Amino acid sequence: MSPVTLAVVGDRDPDHVTHRALDAAMDRLPSDVRARWIASDTPGLTGALASADAIWFAPGTPHRDPDAVLAALQHARTAGIPSLGTCGGFQLACIEIARNVLGLAAAHQELEPDAPDPFVAELGCSLLGERRMVSAVAGTRVAAAMGTAPFEGFHWCRFGLPDASVAALQTAGVVVAARAPDAGTEAIELPDHPFFVFTLFQPQVATADPPLLRALISAAR
Repeated sequence: MSPVTLAVVGDRDPDHVTHRALDAAMDRLPSDVRARWIASDTPGLTGALASADAIWFAPGTPHRDPDAVLAALQHARTAGIPSLGTCGGFQLACIEIARNVLGLAAAHQELEPDAPDPFVAELGCSLLGERRMVSAVAGTRVAAAMGTAPFEGFHWCRFGLPDASVAALQTAGVVVAARAPDAGTEAIELPDHPFFVFTLFQPQVATADPPLLRALISAAR
């Protein structure tokens, strides 16, 4: 069986608990999976991902080069590269689809705090270091990996999707794959993509062997 190359796109900071958890998950990967971080400000980021069999769009925003991450997300989506994203990855994936599929001038409030109607907006309550019960939607890839019973999701975020943004994404074929009472939409996916799953919660914090990461690697194989 050929090795699997996993690119982790993000600006690694060992002071972040979510990045330390991601490192631990990378350490637990099968021996034939070669994983490495690629910083957002890597010159020619999209080209640097050419050999990747799978991409994990890591948490931790704002990125040093958010435009490069948005371009990499578009590449992963249109080229059919199995991709998983968490927290900041989730938020930027929604922005990328809104801009490049729906043609909207979608703003992220963290990056554009004065935007009048941000597509990704500040949540009603901050979820920095908070755990909330998340429910996957039956029939989705998130449910296939996590089950349909509510599970505890760790969060380190202040931003999420307003209802109007969710409705807009659904017109582009995006499927809501999980929800939570406080954060609203907790996961999205594209059903016609080999694997394009993005979550607001951080699955790597709950376990160093997260089911969604296993599903990503399986799709890459």
